[in-house]
This record gives sequence, C-alpha cells and structure tokens, in this order.
Amino acid sequence: MTTLQKPLGSGFTAYTTAIDIIRSIDLTGQLAIVTGGYAGLGLETARTLASAGARVIVPARDVNRARQIITEIGGGIEVRPMDLTDPDSIDTFAHGIVQSGMPLNILVNSAGIMALPELARDSRGNEMQFSTNHLGHFQLTLRLWPALLRAHGARIVSVSSLGHRLSDIVWDDVNFERRAYDGWSAYGQSKTANVLFAVELDRRGRDYGVRAFSLHPGGIVTGLAKHMSIEQLKNMGNLDANGNPVIAPERDMKSIPQGAATHVWCAVSPQLNGKGGVFCANSDITGVLEDDMLNPFNQPKELTLDVMPYAIDQVAAQRLWKLSEAMLNISFSK
Repeated sequence: MTTLQKPLGSGFTAYTTAIDIIRSIDLTGQLAIVTGGYAGLGLETARTLASAGARVIVPARDVNRARQIITEIGGGIEVRPMDLTDPDSIDTFAHGIVQSGMPLNILVNSAGIMALPELARDSRGNEMQFSTNHLGHFQLTLRLWPALLRAHGARIVSVSSLGHRLSDIVWDDVNFERRAYDGWSAYGQSKTANVLFAVELDRRGRDYGVRAFSLHPGGIVTGLAKHMSIEQLKNMGNLDANGNPVIAPERDMKSIPQGAATHVWCAVSPQLNGKGGVFCANSDITGVLEDDMLNPFNQPKELTLDVMPYAIDQVAAQRLWKLSEAMLNISFSK
C-alpha cells in the first residue's frame, strides 16, 4: 500500500478551490450523491459537481431545512430523506436509487459529526461518532453497490481528516463499553475508519471499475465544530480575536471552497484514473508518516499532511470491514 501512497505532483496547492478543480470537467449525464451536501464542505462539493452538469442528490435527515438552504443558493440539487444513524432510512434511500436503474458515478461520503462532549449511542447501541461517520456510510455504500457497478467507472470519496491521528481503531472496545469516553478519541477512531474503509473498498471494487479514495480537507471552521466554544476555537488558532475564521492555507487553515477542492479532485480528476485506495490532501496523494517523523507522543514533529501507517494498513482494513458487517448484521455481495 505504501508504494501507492506517494504524491503525484498534481500541480494543485493548498490555495486551490473546488471551482479550480472542476474547470474543463464535464459531468453531463452523470449522477452524484453527496451526504452532508446541504452544509459546509458537502454543500460546496454538491454545488460544484452540479455546476459541471451532474445530477446531484443530497440525502438529509431534515429535508425541509436542506431544501431551504439549497433553494437559497440557487437550487438545482435534489434532496431526499435519509438518516445515517437509522438503518431502515438508509435502506429506503438506497433502494430508491437502485430500483431507478440509474448508474451512480460519484458517491461522496461527506457527512459527519465531531467531538461529541458526552457519550451517545445510536439505536443499535453503537457509539454515535463511529455510527454516523463510518457505519452509516458503510451501509449506504454497500446498499448502493448495484448502482455503482452500473456506472462502469464509479468513484467513492470517503471524507476523513488529520483527526485520524488521534486514535487507531480500538479493536477490543470500539463502542467505549469498557473504557472512559473521550470525544476526541472517538472522533479520531471514526476518521481512521474512514481511511481504512476506502482502502478495503477499493480493493474489493477495482476489478469492477469502482475506485475509492479518502482525504483530509484542511482545517476549516464549519458546523462540524458546533460542540466547541468560541474560546476553544480561538485558542486553537482557528478563529481570530474578532471571532472570524482564520484563512491561512499554507498552515492548512482553509476557506470552504479551498477545503472542498480535494473532495472534488478525488471525485473527478483524470489524474487519479487507474488509482485508488489512497489518502489525499491539497488535491494530491499524500506521503506516509514514518517513525522518524514522529515525536514521543506519536504525533508529527512538524506540519505535514501525511497519513499514519495504521490508517492504510491492508490487514486492518479487512478487519474493519468484517467488524462493520458484524456490527450492522449485513454482508457484501458483488
């Protein structure tokens, strides 16, 4: 895997925007689904894909709110009901897509939650961040598989972040049943799962023309940070003294259009033809964090967007796949 995890020299930078990526790309006749596509990075991604001619469908728990937001930006995006923590809701949404006979060209799994201050669980008893950020997207992707196969060249984008460095998968206690809950550890575990999911999904799908990618969008202040106080965000350097988002792409602090660039690059760029299963940032494939690049706390010594080795480990990716099937009581059939 590490032989694939090397920068391409794409020519794009931290300053690149989603519109820069989509320029000269024609998606007329293609179908894209973007979870979380009515807010923040997901909305920018959905709007950008639609601007290139794609038919874009956004699943949303609050359909009326999502439609209102999309109408305010000019419409052109379809909203259908779905809740990532509700298995029946996911199945109903996916069934509608599959039964329509439409090929699904692009699936962007962008919705997520971050750093819940208190332990919460879904209806099956799974920890809420792991459920929303990983398990819901895992089930959705598997249920949409027939539509992805029909595209004869589909791409799946799994939106992770550098938050994956906060925690590997804690295999013997994913759901915090025997260890003290920590919102950031739970978030990190779910973001590692996003990367591992793309690794195994690509391995299973590549012979059928289905390729998968994961990514870090950058440090961006969006609704994802709703569980953090203004003072916390200021202390972390994400907000200035006046409470405005700090935009400094050279320090990985981006605007929403800059943050969505890698989403769109993974979804449409011809530079990724024939590739997959890799972690990306700044609209390029990243490198891998080696041991000599880490401090005693197992964190990078300096700013780098490279991926942790445990997040792209193929054995771990297969293990997570089997665990996810067991937790959801579903299985993958090609």
